[in-house]
Amino acid sequence: MKIQEFGEQGSNIVLIQPVDDHDLAVIDSEIATIEELSENPFHLITVKVDSWNNDLSPWKAPAVFGNEDFDGGADNMLQKILALTGDRDKTYYIGGYSLAGLFSLWAAYQTDVFSGVAAASPSVWFPGFTEYIKKNKIHTGKVYLSLGDREEKTRNPVMSKVGDSIREIYAWYTAKGVNCCLEWNKGNHFKDPDIRTAKAFAWIKNRK
Repeated sequence: MKIQEFGEQGSNIVLIQPVDDHDLAVIDSEIATIEELSENPFHLITVKVDSWNNDLSPWKAPAVFGNEDFDGGADNMLQKILALTGDRDKTYYIGGYSLAGLFSLWAAYQTDVFSGVAAASPSVWFPGFTEYIKKNKIHTGKVYLSLGDREEKTRNPVMSKVGDSIREIYAWYTAKGVNCCLEWNKGNHFKDPDIRTAKAFAWIKNRK
C-alpha cells in the first residue's frame, strides 16, 4: 500500500481516497477543483490500491466484466486506512470513484470515524449492496452520491442496474434523515472522474 499526501498537512480536514494509476494521473486536476469549489484548506491522503477488485469489494462476488472475480478484501483495506485516522482532533472524510466510491459507502457502515462520504459514480450495482444498506446502520450523517446520465445505458445486465440502485439508495438515505445529495453528471462512467470526485469531496466539505 503506497500513501501519497497533498494539500496542507496541518489542516484539520483530512480527505482519504483509495486510488489507482488512473486517479493519480489526474490528481492535480482533482485537487484544483476541490480548492475552487470549497474554501477551507484540506489535507488529501491517497491510498494506492494493489488489487482493485479484491481490496475494495466488501464481499465475494463473481466477475461482471472480464474474468476477475471480486474477492471481498475490503476489511483489510479499511484497517490500513483506519491506521491513518489516529488524530481524533481532525475531521476525516472518505471518498472515491467507481468501486472506491462503493468501498467508501461500505466503510461508513463499519466505523464512525468518517464525518462524510464522497461517493462519485459508485459501483452500487455490486450484488447485494442495496440490500446491505437497508439491513444495516450507516455511521455518518453526510453522503454525496453521483452518477453519469449514461452509466445505466449499458448492455451489461448487472451494471445496468446502477441507476435504479442509486435512486433507491438516495431515497432510503433521505427517508432516514441522512444529509444526502444525488447529482447527475453528463456522460458515461469514464467521463471526468477527477471533476466528479472533486465535486463529491467539495460537497461534503461544505456541509457543516
